[in-house]
Amino acid sequence: RFGTEEQKRRFLVPLAGGEYVGAYCLSEPTSGSDASNMSTQARRDGDGWVLNGTKSWITNGGEAGVYLVYALSNPNVPKSRGITAFLVPANPPGLRAGKKEKKLGIRASSTTQIFFEDCRVPADAVIGTVDEGFKIAMATLDGGRIGIGAQALGIAQRALDESVRYSKEREAFGHPIADFQGLQWRMADMATRVECARMLVYRAARMKDAGQSFSKEASMAKLFASETAMFCAHAAVQMFGGYGYVRDYAVEKLFRDAKITEIYEGTSEVQRLVISRHVLR
Repeated sequence: RFGTEEQKRRFLVPLAGGEYVGAYCLSEPTSGSDASNMSTQARRDGDGWVLNGTKSWITNGGEAGVYLVYALSNPNVPKSRGITAFLVPANPPGLRAGKKEKKLGIRASSTTQIFFEDCRVPADAVIGTVDEGFKIAMATLDGGRIGIGAQALGIAQRALDESVRYSKEREAFGHPIADFQGLQWRMADMATRVECARMLVYRAARMKDAGQSFSKEASMAKLFASETAMFCAHAAVQMFGGYGYVRDYAVEKLFRDAKITEIYEGTSEVQRLVISRHVLR
């Protein structure tokens, strides 16, 4: 959408072909939800740019084949109007990944800081227009929220599936625990929330594919699906009892993995802010 034909040929084709993964470098140690309040600098130097700064919480850090980096390129205007996006190939001089974070969940993907120390990139590394990168960042997050909603939906569905299976196998007081009304109602709530989340995610994805405005719908899908993932994972652990607290069963992992869906691509609080702004227009 924003890249040149040459950038698409160079980066999009191998990304789509699975030759390597990408990394999205927006957050910093002191700017998370307030994404435009970044400190990473992009300074013009001859026919290129020099990047300096630190990015935090970077998925695929140290393993990506290309980094999409946002940096402050014009300090003389409000920050949201002076940010430029750059496509930076892996391992140029001046780009360094920090140690892998020891995370609560999603441990199969690396998360690191990325350090830029006089990292020189050519002029054709700019994606879109100079000083208008923040628009790209926000548009990218809208689409990414649908993906996180889908991730959360999968976690919630698995938690429900595991709970249904376990409730039919586990017996207490001479009956499968599926016979107890309290657990039946809990699974009814889980199933209802899962289906609601599914419809919200599918609607947002359909609107995106149709080229319609979908920012509000993406935030709704991400908000509801992520909170459904937490609800269902918590309910599953509770239903499993002590077995839900050990690694022999999948639900403890689902519980750990669910939490991040309420945080990245915009916290639940940010999603509510986005939704309310659309509602109040």
